[in-house]
Amino acid sequence: MDFMKAMSIAASGLRAQAGRMRIISENIANADSTPTSSGADPYRRKVPTFVSQLDHMIDARVVELGKVRTDSSEFRLKYEPGHPAADSNGYVKYPNVNPLIEMTDMREAQRSYEANVNVISATRRMMMRTMDILKA
Repeated sequence: MDFMKAMSIAASGLRAQAGRMRIISENIANADSTPTSSGADPYRRKVPTFVSQLDHMIDARVVELGKVRTDSSEFRLKYEPGHPAADSNGYVKYPNVNPLIEMTDMREAQRSYEANVNVISATRRMMMRTMDILKA
C-alpha cells in the first residue's frame, strides 16, 4: 500500500473521531439542562453518523463525519413542582442524555482516534526506514 494513501485514510479517521468526540462532549455538557419555559422541550441528544467517501486524489475510500441526527427517545421526567420549567402537573423534562452511554461512546471514540494515530506513526516510521535503506 502507498504510504501517503495509508496516512490519508488514517487522517480521515482522525477527523471523523474528533468530530464524534465534539458531539459527545456537547451531549455531556447538556445532560442536566432544562428548558427555559414551562412545557418546552429541553436539549435533545445528538447522534453522529459516518459516511464512506471515495477520495479521488488518492483513489481510496475514506471516512467522514456524516449528518448529525437527533435521538428521538423520550425525555426524562422529574417531579419538581417549584421549578420554573415545570408543566401543569409539576414535571420537568430533562434531556434524553444518559451520561454512562456518552462516556462509553467517548471512550470508544478515543480508542479509535488513538488507533489512527498509531497507524500514522507506524507509516511514518516505515517511510523513514525506507529512506534510510535507500540512502545506504
